[in-house]
Amino acid sequence: MDAYTIIKRPVVTEKSTIQKEEFNQLTFEVDKKANKVEIARAIEKIFKVKVLDVRTSKVLGKFKRRGKIMGKKRDWKKAMVTLVPGAKIDFFDGV
Repeated sequence: MDAYTIIKRPVVTEKSTIQKEEFNQLTFEVDKKANKVEIARAIEKIFKVKVLDVRTSKVLGKFKRRGKIMGKKRDWKKAMVTLVPGAKIDFFDGV
């Protein structure tokens, strides 16, 4: 797999922002089939940083309703990546 197909997008929430500031952890949406080693290599290749640890979890999509019709949001995989001390990735620091 290509590094850019493994890493889909950064997850920017209040919790992920706190983790970034306090623990040097970043959260990404990744491909469902990717494992921890592939995710770490992809992050190192794309952002040119050293990865210390990767934790993954599967996020189940919520059921939503519009009138009588029931629908479901898609399932996705989340990866919390811990960088070595001193490493940094700037997403929205200038905003």
